[in-house]
Amino acid sequence: MLNSDDRPIIVQSDGTILLDVHSANFQDARDDISGFAELIKSPEHIHTYEISSLSLWNAASAGISPEQAIASLDKWSRFKIPENIIFKIKESGSLFGKIILLPSEFPEKYILKVTDDKIFLELLAIKKLQKYLLPLYDQSGFYISALNRGIIKQELITQGYPVRDNIPLASGDSMEISFRKTTSSGKPFSIRNYQEEAAQAFYGNNLPGNGYGTIVLACGSGKTVVGMRIMELCQTKTLILTTNIAAVHQWINELLDKTTLTRDDIGEYSGDKKEIKPVTIATYQILTWRPGKEENFPHFELFKKDNWGLVIYDEVHLLPAPVFRITAEIQAISRVGLTATLIREDGLEKNLFSLVGPKRFDCPWKILQEKGWIAQASCHEIRIELPEELKIPYATATRREKFRIASENPRKMEIIKEIIENRKDDFILIIGQYLSQLKEVKKLINVPLITGQTPNKLREEIYAKFREGKERIIIVSKVANFAIDLPDASVAIQISGSFGSRQEEAQRLGRILRPKERNSYFYSLTSRFTVEEEFSANRQKFLTEQGYEYQIETR
Repeated sequence: MLNSDDRPIIVQSDGTILLDVHSANFQDARDDISGFAELIKSPEHIHTYEISSLSLWNAASAGISPEQAIASLDKWSRFKIPENIIFKIKESGSLFGKIILLPSEFPEKYILKVTDDKIFLELLAIKKLQKYLLPLYDQSGFYISALNRGIIKQELITQGYPVRDNIPLASGDSMEISFRKTTSSGKPFSIRNYQEEAAQAFYGNNLPGNGYGTIVLACGSGKTVVGMRIMELCQTKTLILTTNIAAVHQWINELLDKTTLTRDDIGEYSGDKKEIKPVTIATYQILTWRPGKEENFPHFELFKKDNWGLVIYDEVHLLPAPVFRITAEIQAISRVGLTATLIREDGLEKNLFSLVGPKRFDCPWKILQEKGWIAQASCHEIRIELPEELKIPYATATRREKFRIASENPRKMEIIKEIIENRKDDFILIIGQYLSQLKEVKKLINVPLITGQTPNKLREEIYAKFREGKERIIIVSKVANFAIDLPDASVAIQISGSFGSRQEEAQRLGRILRPKERNSYFYSLTSRFTVEEEFSANRQKFLTEQGYEYQIETR
């Protein structure tokens, strides 16, 4: 029996759990609670987890019952667990499994089985669902059309009812793929333990209730390799969706470098090319393009043109609303989302749960850093005074105008030059939001600039020169926030950003987290005593909760 000093957690009545990092039982307790509680803060001494309905449904989908969750808390809690938390775990956790989607005897029909009479009556009363639900004669559930499977799951989770989806997934056309033992460049290659765990957690022996879900791993930790391992497990025709042309080409290069696929096996479906092959890689942009606001999305047919067996959503937290729609229609296909963070500023994380699938695997950034799988990173915020001539225009501006004035503070230029001078041996990314500001930086230091207006071919050439060491510094707009692999980048200078976007801050730090011999440095330049400081605090929130510290300097 553990005494109170050996119990490293405190469960609070608001649903948060405080975990003492310095306890001898820290790791065991962390492993026990992380299955049903979400890590929300991990500074030096006390980590904070949160028990939410979504975290309990994720736990239930992984086979962790409410009773197991309560037993883990009871084992490690220094004080008595608040009664309201026990009630919440039992109430929310037990909801997963009360509504189960099952095959029926009719083609193109499923049974939405409801194991609770009260919930059955509540579902009958939901107006948005009435046209989709046909009650069974014994009131044990409903018949639904296979076509409406995703729409119903999405609406039910909005109402607070997760669906356990036990429909066997359709088999796509077969495709042979396996990993090489050495890369095409001759380097030894093997799957890391956590990458294998992530892929297996998704695959689940290909039994009903598995084969769909989300993998959460830090930038630079090899999410692409996890996606390729899932492809190897599934051995089926695969559609990969990602954020931009550069990411499409990176997927192609990774597949050719590490697997037995040839270039003839891989298709690019983008604004430039329309190839459909056993593995097809498309951008979200091409899928969401349409000739006019009132017209259909012509390239959505890509989902239906071929017998796909697997869809991989790269950077799934960015899934655009129109792709959410089609994702609701393709519930019969194995699908996996890859992301560094499930944070969405619009709060649509529950849609990812119902349409892509529950979180199957997660690993804190700091754990990967401690094991050397991602780079050690030091974060700095440099606060700079506005010049005197801008203080009155700033004071009389609207809030949005204030943010822009602060973001484009001309005194940031001298700090950029200073950092570059102090980091002569590093490969540096200068990242910003406003094109006029980025062009000023280019004039100042005369290095390549990549924006949304830069032709794809030129972007690829600049990225290639950076990777080859021919360019040591490049300037990038927010087009480089996602899915850009620049392994040697060790310094990022953020000169402006998208207001208070936590997800963008995480992604920008992620550009310099590929493991390398030297440590990485992330500099965020903000204007002192302005709204930019306020937005900056919110932007940094996710990373400080992951355990990163920002050293504050004033100029």
